[in-house]
Parts: sequence; structure tokens; C-alpha cells
Amino acid sequence: MKRKIIGGILGLLIILTIVITSVKLTSKNDNELTTIKLAEVTHSAFYAPLYVAIENGYFKENGINIDLILTSGADKVAAAVLSNDVEIGFAGPESAIYVYNGGEEDYLVTFSGLTKRDGQFIISKEKIDNFTLNDLKGKEILAGRLGGMPILNFLNALDNEGIDKNDIKINTSVEFAALSGSFIAGVGDFVNLFEPNATNIESEGLGYIVGNVGAFSGEFPYTAFYARKSFISDNNETIKNFTNAINMGLQYVKDHSSEEIAKIILPQFPSISLTDLTKIVDNYKKYDSWLENPFITEESYKNLENLMIKNELLEDYVPFNLLVNNFYNE
Repeated sequence: MKRKIIGGILGLLIILTIVITSVKLTSKNDNELTTIKLAEVTHSAFYAPLYVAIENGYFKENGINIDLILTSGADKVAAAVLSNDVEIGFAGPESAIYVYNGGEEDYLVTFSGLTKRDGQFIISKEKIDNFTLNDLKGKEILAGRLGGMPILNFLNALDNEGIDKNDIKINTSVEFAALSGSFIAGVGDFVNLFEPNATNIESEGLGYIVGNVGAFSGEFPYTAFYARKSFISDNNETIKNFTNAINMGLQYVKDHSSEEIAKIILPQFPSISLTDLTKIVDNYKKYDSWLENPFITEESYKNLENLMIKNELLEDYVPFNLLVNNFYNE
């Protein structure tokens, strides 16, 4: 009997030792994570693969702790990276092109993609059945800051549909972060918004989702990750691990249902119901918004440059091999 008791106590001690050791190892591993400050241009379910990578622990699996910082506007994201306030920026890669053309020696290099088309929804003050872009003629639409990816893709959508932009009052005076508030306050007949702002306005009875810009525009490296050239050079392993985590997020959203994705990223959107978030994710899935993997092709990058050149925001093509360094190999 004594032997059984002693054996039981020893067994319990062994289990406790394993548990304590495991806790210590976990704590040690957490302390060894590399913290990366990441500036995101907006907080939207449009970026579901990024939030899946955070919530599912893919970054931590790759030795990274993400400090996510909302930095509204691609120009402000670029400025935050250039000033070393953050290590990585997440915005439209057109902002990196502007920096390069501005003569910055330690310019921004894009190393991983996430979305491949515009994620804006067109909101109307009036309900419109069977909406087309022709319904915008003679009306005012809040389309975001001039030069940014949202306005570029909106103009491209008009061009694709054969609509003269001069037939529409395109308001570019409202800052990205103020679009929802300005529209609710009575400015404009339409507004282009990302989720969850679009669904929030519709749920509150303040407007109607009538269309999607991405459905009318082509494929581009719409939002991507970039860092200073010197940071990438000095931190190759970290950038590689970061890209691997993003790829894991992209694979998850490709292989799982909208509801499964919504459940994972729900902590990122505490003010949205699971039902609404599932609907939002499903819309982005329906419009094929996300890349298959983080690789940015030269062809898609050239589509972006063509769009900028067409809108007189870029005089000539920039060197792809200097401004894009893919850390994911197809």
C-alpha cells in the first residue's frame, strides 16, 4: 500500500515538474519573440488574412509579436515607416513609389502582398436596385484622398465602364478617416467605404450598399507590406518569417468558410456581431479580394503603374526589382 502511495506521489510530482517546465519554456519563448510595430492604413475585415495570422498565432509560431497600430492614410503609413516609428507599413504600394520618386535613399521596399483588388463598397443615401456606375452621373461621391489607391481604383472602374469622370462630382477633399462621418453629416450623395464602415452605415439606416468598386476595376497589388530598404537588408530572417505568417493567413481564408473566418477575427471587431462579420467576410470572398499567396507579380505591379501614369500621378515606370523584393517564392 505504501509503495502505491509513494508511486502515486512520485507520479504526481513528475507531472507537476513537466507542467512547470512547460510553463517556463512557454514564458521563455514568449520573451524571445521579436516585436514588430506594424502600421495599418485602416482596420477592416478586408484584411482578414492578416487578422487570422494574428488571432491564430501564426506570427508567434514564426517568432514575431505584432504591435498593430492604426495609421489612417497611406501617406501617413509611409511617413511612420520613414521616421522609424514603426518597422513595417501596410498600405497601398503606390505610397512606396511616391517615396522612391521623391529621392529618398533609404526608400521603401514592398516584400509581401495581401489583397489583389479594391475592397471598397459604394454607399448611396437612396436605395437603388440594379445599380450601375451610370447612376453616379450628376451626383457627388466622396472618393478619398487624391493619389491614393482607393481613388485610383475608383477612377479605373469608371474608365472600364466607359464613364467620363467629369460627369460625376468626385469629392477628394475629405480625408480617408473622415469619409463615414462626412457622409453621415450630409456631404455627398454617395461614398466609397471599406468594411466594417459600409455595413455599419447600412445597419444604422443611414445609407445603402449598392455596389463594389473591385467588381468594376482590375487586379492590382492593392494593399501590401513594406519596410525601409535598410531594415529588410538587416532583418532578412524576420521579414521571411513575417511573410510566412501572412501566407499561413492567406491559406486559412482560402480553405475555410466565411463563418469560420469571422469567428477567428471577431476579437478584432468587438462592436460587430458574428452575423454581420460573416456577411462582410462573405462579400470579400465573393469578390475574390485576397491573393493566393504573398507573391507580387511584375505584371500586377505594372497594372498599378499603368493606372498611376494614366491618372498623371507617375511620369514613367519605376524599377520593379528595386521596389519589390518577394520573400515568398511561387
